[in-house]
Amino acid sequence: MPELRKDPIIGRWVIISTERGKRPSEFVIPPIPTKGGLCPFCPGNEDMTPPEILAYRKEGTRPDTPEWRIRVVPNKFPALRIEGDLGKVGEGVYDKMNGIGAHEVIIESPSHQDTLSTISTGQFEEVLWAYRDRIIDLKKDTRLRYILIFKNHGEPAGASLEHSHSQLIALPIVPKRVGEELDGSLEYYNYKERCIFCDIIRQELMQGIRVVAENQDFLALTPYAPKAPFEIWIMPRFHESNFENSQKQHYHNLAALFSDVLKRLDRVLNKPPYNFILHTAPVRNGETLPHYHWHFEIMPKLVKTAGFEWGSGFYINPTPPEEAAEYLRGASPEESS
Repeated sequence: MPELRKDPIIGRWVIISTERGKRPSEFVIPPIPTKGGLCPFCPGNEDMTPPEILAYRKEGTRPDTPEWRIRVVPNKFPALRIEGDLGKVGEGVYDKMNGIGAHEVIIESPSHQDTLSTISTGQFEEVLWAYRDRIIDLKKDTRLRYILIFKNHGEPAGASLEHSHSQLIALPIVPKRVGEELDGSLEYYNYKERCIFCDIIRQELMQGIRVVAENQDFLALTPYAPKAPFEIWIMPRFHESNFENSQKQHYHNLAALFSDVLKRLDRVLNKPPYNFILHTAPVRNGETLPHYHWHFEIMPKLVKTAGFEWGSGFYINPTPPEEAAEYLRGASPEESS
């Protein structure tokens, strides 16, 4: 029997279509041939990108030269631009403003063959530090209200270049999806005087059926009402609303668990394309929100969004999250490398 499940944070409903139930092998996507050609993200091609904003590199080397480990550059074709003012205007019932913001690319490794599931935990930790450093720097710009970090891995997930990278877009507004999470979690907090994310973590740890992996600081789980099959959330087990405020030791443990989860996905789903996003508190809402909890959402690109989803706002998921978690728990991450 199919189920309708309600997301406890934003109130969105999803359909768990058990009659369309799919095992991991049914989601396997044939590999896409590599494109070849000159890669602007490889060492030696630094002149093919805009000048770097941030780099972790060998001591004594100059900016925009090789010998870097992580490199952050402005997107060559930005969705938003940092120069100018907002220029908010109204035209009758319509509102608009200038496309002010920032659009950056985080190049995660100098090796063209690397992915986030193959690099070392130390390299992964440096990627997370780059996210943190860029958020802290961009927070100084009073025009910006939200900083979204995301990754498109694989061409079906929207990646236009093979070389492993993630992106950052800083916005002068809070995205609607994040606003729904903020509003839903605040409503829960006002009613129960507790963070809903913290309550979810406690319940999931107690039940165990949707837990994928965990360590002393972080938990990976398949959410109760997932938008996509094998969707995974990674959350701190302690309450924290701002990703950039985490303690130094937390980034190492986050990198270890994140790497573990991506290896499990590679093992179970044969290296699927995926997207992930970081949801953290808005930059102008103070340092700590008692009702909000930062988290990563990982969504393998396994099904297509069609007319029903666009027209209704419902998502249809053919794999119950409990089954997805069971498959992932049973995978040995070491075997996927």
